[in-house]
Amino acid sequence: MMRHSTTHPAPVQASAPKRGGSAPGGFIAGIAKSRETTLFVVLILLIAGTGLAKPQFLNLQNLRDVLLNVSIISLLTAGMTVVILMRHIDLSVGSTVGISAYAVGSLYVAFPHMPVIVALLAGLAIGLVAGSINALLVAVGRVPSLVATLSTLYIFRGADYAWVHGGQINATSLPDAFSRLATGTFFGIPTLALIAIVVLAGLAVYLKQFRGGREHYAIGSNPEAARLAGVNVERRVMAGFLLSGAIAGFAGALWLARFGTVDASTAKGIELQVVAAAVVGSVAITGGVGTILGATLGALVLGVISIALVVLHVSPFWEQAIQGALIVAAITADTLLARSVAKRMMRKRDHG
Repeated sequence: MMRHSTTHPAPVQASAPKRGGSAPGGFIAGIAKSRETTLFVVLILLIAGTGLAKPQFLNLQNLRDVLLNVSIISLLTAGMTVVILMRHIDLSVGSTVGISAYAVGSLYVAFPHMPVIVALLAGLAIGLVAGSINALLVAVGRVPSLVATLSTLYIFRGADYAWVHGGQINATSLPDAFSRLATGTFFGIPTLALIAIVVLAGLAVYLKQFRGGREHYAIGSNPEAARLAGVNVERRVMAGFLLSGAIAGFAGALWLARFGTVDASTAKGIELQVVAAAVVGSVAITGGVGTILGATLGALVLGVISIALVVLHVSPFWEQAIQGALIVAAITADTLLARSVAKRMMRKRDHG
């Protein structure tokens, strides 16, 4: 195993998932933890700074809006995180959200008394179908994930436009029980946020405690070494895209509950925000490094920035510019960190 470490130093940072044991793993885990702490501090500073500039920012309605908006983004970011950990990307999540949201709305038009759980499962099933297409293209067809998911982004969106044909689903077509997913609260916390917390916690436990989750990290760290260690790389990559698709489909159903009105352009372009949240949240685009907590904090930072720009009366065009700048900054930081750690490891090896 030491031969792989010395001949391929760049992905050394991917040792983060090993939370105990070797010193390098502990060092990288400390770095990852530091990044999450830094994100938390940035989040507090953003809230405090905007609150000082515009005191009306610090009200319960804005907090509620941030939680509701970030709930859906954080779910999509978590699914994206699983894929990015394996050095892949899923650009089709926005189109999957759009088509699943319209599909669930159409089901409610046809079956007004459909139970809420059936609607959520229907969204999840549609996402699984979309995810399986990506999984087959990438894991079986060996198509680069960037090309494959960029293609399915347009395919799913085109199918959505052909199906919708200029129509839309309105909130009046949805039962109150379904709408309460977004309007209801539990001890003051929006129901939608609680659903997201449960899913995110489950994914965090899966990645940290289960063998399948640790294999995602292993593949991102060094695919060949993972294969030699007995990991079925193709099956795990397929599982990652299925998971990302299922979460996107589930998020589409929640999007319908949140906004009520959906059409063929629903969630168009949201994939940039999802990728930005993941990368800003310390998920390395080179694979092998990242946590659900970090990705969620990244989504929260972007969500607060979005609301703050509105409160400060800043042009919304700046939001995408800020997202792009944050992506560049995060990737640059990861690159510098990887080089620093690689040099440190080489010096330690030479002295050893």
